[in-house]
Amino acid sequence: MRMEKITYRSRVGDLDIPAFVFQPLAPAAPKTRPAIVWVHENIRGHLYEHYIPFIREATSRGFVVIAPEYRGSIGYGKRIYDAIDYGGAEVDDVVSAVKVLDRYPEVDPTHIGIIGWSHGGLISLLAVLRNPALFRSAAAIVPVTNLFQRIAWKGDRQRVLMDPHNRFGGTPSERPEVYRERSPLFQIDKLQIPLLVHMAENDEDVNIEEGMQLIDALRARKPTLADTKVYKAPSGGHTFDRLVTPKTWQPENTPEQKDSWNRVWTFFARTLQGPREVTGTASSAAPARKRN
Repeated sequence: MRMEKITYRSRVGDLDIPAFVFQPLAPAAPKTRPAIVWVHENIRGHLYEHYIPFIREATSRGFVVIAPEYRGSIGYGKRIYDAIDYGGAEVDDVVSAVKVLDRYPEVDPTHIGIIGWSHGGLISLLAVLRNPALFRSAAAIVPVTNLFQRIAWKGDRQRVLMDPHNRFGGTPSERPEVYRERSPLFQIDKLQIPLLVHMAENDEDVNIEEGMQLIDALRARKPTLADTKVYKAPSGGHTFDRLVTPKTWQPENTPEQKDSWNRVWTFFARTLQGPREVTGTASSAAPARKRN
């Protein structure tokens, strides 16, 4: 695949956002390739090396991938680090990446999806809930769902990690409207596009008690749009789908990891590429929309 490092201006604030863009090697006609906005995990994270084999799989299937290093990410200096805005302007940073894809003539602007993990899953969910017409489909893997429960279970230290500069204006009891607006669980009625969500019962970060609130809400309120699965006890728990062998940076290919990614590729093939067959380096895809 081809890779380049770019920067673009966020649609909010005076901030340039670094990003990686990955493209298939083969040329393509104008507006024929779908694209995926790829949102990394962790409040203080970046595009980790363990994503590379999965991004390579995406490009082998014909997708262009853009991976924003949204505000709060590490490795880009004090200005980006201190601009952290959990569930706020960081979402705008990621959404701004869609317009950047106009620079690439082969990208079809009507076929753009988004995928994120953990904190990146929260960002992906908020991105499509706040901008219902911008993306064609979305996937959120072990996403943060409910900030009220997250802080109640993990303590005030978690709140400080989320909001070190007090952009929320107080605690959940003091500013409930802010925490509610930044919790995807309470925005489900705004969902208008297909959404895939995977959770793990043995997740020790996004505990299943938090995760099932989103799963249950989607199954009850958006059954025609939501494609959900809960894995019982996958190896790795919270990171089950991103496990790689350290020496090779290749996927560990546990049964749950393979199943999750097969479902992801099937979902994006259906929602971003249409009914035509796609090929890639992974094992054949599992049927979509099966729920467990």
